[in-house]
Amino acid sequence: MNVIIGMDPHKRSATIEVLGPGEQVLAGGRFATDTSGYRDMLTAGRAWPQRTWAVEGAGGIGKHLAQRLLADGEQVLDVPATLSARVRVFSTGNGRKTDATDAHSIALAAVRTSTLRRVQADGENMALRLLVDRRDELGMLRTQTVNRIHKLLLELLPGGAKTFLTAAQAKKLLATVKPRDVVGKTRRALAAEKIADLAVIDAKIKAAKKQLSELITATGSRLLELNGIGPSGAARLLGDVGDIARFPTKAHFASWNGTAPIDASSGDNSRQRLSRLGNRRINRVLHIAAIVQIRHDTAGRAYYRRKLAAGKSPLEAIRCLKRRLSDVIYRQMVADAAAVATLVEADAAPAVLVEGDVQQQVLVTGPGGQAGASAGSSATGSDPGAGSSEKSLPGPAEAILITAARRRKTPA
Repeated sequence: MNVIIGMDPHKRSATIEVLGPGEQVLAGGRFATDTSGYRDMLTAGRAWPQRTWAVEGAGGIGKHLAQRLLADGEQVLDVPATLSARVRVFSTGNGRKTDATDAHSIALAAVRTSTLRRVQADGENMALRLLVDRRDELGMLRTQTVNRIHKLLLELLPGGAKTFLTAAQAKKLLATVKPRDVVGKTRRALAAEKIADLAVIDAKIKAAKKQLSELITATGSRLLELNGIGPSGAARLLGDVGDIARFPTKAHFASWNGTAPIDASSGDNSRQRLSRLGNRRINRVLHIAAIVQIRHDTAGRAYYRRKLAAGKSPLEAIRCLKRRLSDVIYRQMVADAAAVATLVEADAAPAVLVEGDVQQQVLVTGPGGQAGASAGSSATGSDPGAGSSEKSLPGPAEAILITAARRRKTPA
């Protein structure tokens, strides 16, 4: 008998409910998440040989339990909190919320939804997420430190320092200040301390960037070759997206990252509005890539200017460019996944990847010189009524040649 075990996870406790055929409630209970409590919960679930665990927020609050279950050989599904909340309202007729009703709603959502993501064990992508989160923290810490240095230098020097300040520049400026009063000496000492902190932070950022670049290269990804995508952006894409195959089309990917418009049509009025949903961290990566392309002489800038000439506002033109870059990144990640799969499926004969030796030239297009849409790509998106600038655009924006290394077999 196949059963679904719905779990409402918390930091120190977890409530489960077992649903059998016909959505019949077979068992339930509340368990602690320490070693003994988790072992009791696992023993209770293993009373049914054919079982699947459905954990709410398996990538968030339920991650610690989902990964422990995977390590013990269990099958785990990730149930989004928004989905279980809707099921709870429909099944109870109101918004009353307890751990038991939550577990029941999570189990029902897993039974009735066939497209839930199967949780995978942490791997390279999780390492990238951890490192890029650390890189973002260092970036915010650097901004705070520079702001404090600016404040102190403004009180020590007429006009202060320039906006973009390095530790060496700040140290040189501070060397010109020789206050004689107690307040000035205190400010100078604090500024010197903050400048030393800035130098340490910059060194950590440099090391983090190098580590991210090495890990990204090791995955076989070519995202770093795209104009406007740096180590942090590529790591964020790989870490948050995970398996690109979970997005059937580029339109699904654009909807997930928030660059696709939302259909707001009613009656005879056909219109779309800006999406505030989606993964905002990936949306930020796309926004940075769009700004970088606009600032340099790229096909992305030419595309942006065409949108301005067509009557779009600067903000609307940036949104159009972000939507197009979403398609470019999707195609690149799909191509990378296919290349990795080819390597994995290679036969037993030893093979090496030779850069610049055996090469294949592929004609592709895209803004900014990156792997873009081919001339035969589809412009159909998830919203057939959207304007051409919001849909998955086929290009061409600029024809470029991308050199792809091909596998060559060599004797053992």
